[in-house]
Amino acid sequence: MSAAGDGEDGAAVAAGTVVLEITDAAASPSSAPPPPPIPVSALDAPLPSPTVVAVRADRSRLIDSSSYFRALLGGSFSESGSGYVRISCDLAAAVQVLRYLFDPPASFAISHHNFLPLLEGALFLAVESLLADCERWFRTVRSRSSSMVAPLDFIIEAWYFAQKHGVTFVEDVCPGYLAQNFVVQVISSKLFAHIPYDLLYSTIESPHLTVDSEKQLCEAILSWVSASRQSCEQSVSNPADNQLSLLSKVRVCLLPLGFAAGTKRNCFEFGNNAVCMILNLLKDSLQTLLYTVTDDNLDSYRIRLTEYSKKIVLSGCPQLTTQFLYISALPTDLDAVFKRTIVSDVNDGCLNHYNALVKKAKTLSFRNVRIVDLSKCPNVHFGAAILWMKWAFPELRTFIASYCLLFQFEDLQYLLLRCPWINEINLSIDTSVILSKYSIISSRSEVRRDVNRNLSSYYMQSGSYGTSVNPVFSNISKLILEGRNDITDMNLLEISMLKSSLCYINIKHCTLLTDDGISTLLLNCRKMHSMVLSYTSFGNHSIQTLCSSDPSDSFPYHKDEHAHVMASRLQELHLEGCEGISCAAMSQLVSNMNIVKSLCLRETPLADGALCNFVGSSLEYLDISETVVSMVSLAPVIRRNSNLSCLKTAGCRNLLFEQGEVQSTSGTKYGRFLQEITSTCYLEDVEMGWAFCPVQVDDLIPSFSKVRRMTVGLGTTLPENILHALPEICPFLESLVLRFQVISDRVVRNLLESSTNLQVLCLQYCLGSLTSFSFQTMAPALRILRLQWVTPWITNDDLTILTQNCNLVELWLSGCKLLDSSSQEIISSGWPNLACLQLEECGQITLDGVNSILDCKALEEVLLRHTGRGIGRTIITDAIRELPLLRKLALDLCDASEGGYDTPNVPEGKMMRSVRMSRCKKSAAAGRSCFGEAPPSSSNPKPVQHRETVVLEWSSRQLTTTVVEERL
Repeated sequence: MSAAGDGEDGAAVAAGTVVLEITDAAASPSSAPPPPPIPVSALDAPLPSPTVVAVRADRSRLIDSSSYFRALLGGSFSESGSGYVRISCDLAAAVQVLRYLFDPPASFAISHHNFLPLLEGALFLAVESLLADCERWFRTVRSRSSSMVAPLDFIIEAWYFAQKHGVTFVEDVCPGYLAQNFVVQVISSKLFAHIPYDLLYSTIESPHLTVDSEKQLCEAILSWVSASRQSCEQSVSNPADNQLSLLSKVRVCLLPLGFAAGTKRNCFEFGNNAVCMILNLLKDSLQTLLYTVTDDNLDSYRIRLTEYSKKIVLSGCPQLTTQFLYISALPTDLDAVFKRTIVSDVNDGCLNHYNALVKKAKTLSFRNVRIVDLSKCPNVHFGAAILWMKWAFPELRTFIASYCLLFQFEDLQYLLLRCPWINEINLSIDTSVILSKYSIISSRSEVRRDVNRNLSSYYMQSGSYGTSVNPVFSNISKLILEGRNDITDMNLLEISMLKSSLCYINIKHCTLLTDDGISTLLLNCRKMHSMVLSYTSFGNHSIQTLCSSDPSDSFPYHKDEHAHVMASRLQELHLEGCEGISCAAMSQLVSNMNIVKSLCLRETPLADGALCNFVGSSLEYLDISETVVSMVSLAPVIRRNSNLSCLKTAGCRNLLFEQGEVQSTSGTKYGRFLQEITSTCYLEDVEMGWAFCPVQVDDLIPSFSKVRRMTVGLGTTLPENILHALPEICPFLESLVLRFQVISDRVVRNLLESSTNLQVLCLQYCLGSLTSFSFQTMAPALRILRLQWVTPWITNDDLTILTQNCNLVELWLSGCKLLDSSSQEIISSGWPNLACLQLEECGQITLDGVNSILDCKALEEVLLRHTGRGIGRTIITDAIRELPLLRKLALDLCDASEGGYDTPNVPEGKMMRSVRMSRCKKSAAAGRSCFGEAPPSSSNPKPVQHRETVVLEWSSRQLTTTVVEERL
């Protein structure tokens, strides 16, 4: 900016006023005559010229408000006696300053739209009051925690301006402002990559940095580094050094193991160091923490908790112990001796100093935290963790501890007792692999020797749940216990004490529950409107309860005759695999559900007679797979439910029939099923087979234009033109499962290249001329790949190409007989974050053992069947020890190098849910091997027949060993 006066009265002005001719400094010189002066009050309207304006203003006000004008108009300069002064500066900034000085305070406000022009003008014109107001406003914006009121581009621009002009208060506020809003708006913004390095570094260093998890922060840094390398707009002087500096701020010991392993793909040194640190903590975290407390260097082990935190996600951190939780909420000024005492007490399974801790740390309550996720954290002592949540998060509403096998029912009772304000709890675990349809040869159970029996330090001595928890003060509305097959009818009766609040329950695969037990729960909890009861003994008795009059109904008279029964209020009901329902009971239940939105009757005795009685029109999700319904009953349901977004009809053979007669393939009625769904619905999730026979691409447009998940299986063969056009038909496709379809390189290649959102691709038992060309293309979004009996030609070279083209977390390969022991190294190094690996009939992969597979530290599920007789006897113990997140292991005794496997009662890891060992049926022919290889005298090998499966299944309390006749 610059200023100059001509020393003359360019116009007649009133006494006490001055005309300021302001020319924009960035404009080119002009010989045009000066514009006529306008009053200051006219500045809020569009200016007559974008480069120059003449404004009539009060001389005294200017002198009193601005050091610049005080010197110019009241000092010894020639302009001091002039009524017309020329100024060259930023025109927009000068206009904003004049408006600030002369507009009524009520009509002028600072906002992110005018802040920088005001600040620039205040600096040049030396308006002290405006500088103070700008600083006050900017700091006020920083203090607002409800939402980010200033956009990210404004913050970035303000930072650059402050650095250029040395505005320290802006430099002080910007990092804290971004840190406070890091999750809300910063990392989700398209402008995130444009944040300058020094601002991002200062933001991460800020004590106000608020993230849901350390993983979220690390992902953001890696994303910024990647984008900064590619963007020509981002000026990075030394990207390698900047990357190291930013990543050094990540608290790697708090990263999920799977995520840390995954960073090895692009940042090997960082990822490898992170994995090593996590594994070392798993060996002895207590001593590490005690040493750290002594050195007063706990920051690297503290979970990031701030006054703005709303969600704490620690899922997938097996290294995490209860001590990490407590040290994260301890005041920094506590003495080291007290900190050591707390850490030691928590480790010993007691908390004698709890009251003293609360007294000292009562100011460290994080009242904005609503969600805590401790899923896959097997080393957390949940009694102590519940006390931590009670103390640290008095407004907690949702608690998630899925896949925490050792979380017992007593822990749930204690949670309800100590934290009655929680309204959602998720304690789901892996469901049992043993279903009622299997033939069980033998079964025995024994108590786990690692079950924690000393709970007296945490749990009240009262033996009754009803007396320890007052249901009046309970707020639990949603309870998920999926897979917990040690939950009994008595436990369910205790849960029914939550009758005043419980609305949603998921007890899928809780196989110990009886129909009477479920019925009792329903009888007590009349507010229930959503239930997932799949693979339980739910049956006629429970249906009778749902369809009986509610004795607590204060309005016995209803216009709708069904309104007084519980079934009429159901919004979600999943009964998959509930086979103990009679046709009459099913019909009664279906006829009473008027407002249900999500209905799953898969693998139930559902037939046309029952479905014809369904009159609801609110369905959004419908699964009738593996039932005997036909279009006679299904068509009216589809027509009435135009909001249907999910439809699953796989295995419904009768959709080809109408009133018992097969439709002619050349008749007009054959495509009736397709006609119904395409004329009524806009689906997002489909699973279909029989009767789903589109011929032309137009048959599926536009009704399939929103589909994200699609499964096509037995009963139909989609033509190649439909399969090739799927990216066009379903532009948002994320998951595709094709079973028994005819596929080609052209189809698969186009899917990977054109379906940019595709994350799941499953090809199972498909025919066609598929070659390695299909997968020689980048598929950056693909995470799950299942190739079952479709790619026998896969070699190690093909595997290497796959690792370069996609970043998988789940890989299934079946029938890939050209693979060998070198394949292990390709898989483990190419996909270090692999969580699920299933290899079946895959050559000789395990002929030399499984060392490289055990290097995939993120593995949670492993299946190895007929992959080479080289697996040692201690594989189960080794896998549990080397793979901290492992929950499922499936083996075949054919692959045992020593004839069998040792089966420990107490797994060293606490995550293990099940181990399956299949045994093959021995051939009568001498020399016949388990791999189906014929003796030399035989010319044709026969397929392997599996005789039985031994299943070891752990629950929170016991180990059950079951021998099943089938191969699981």
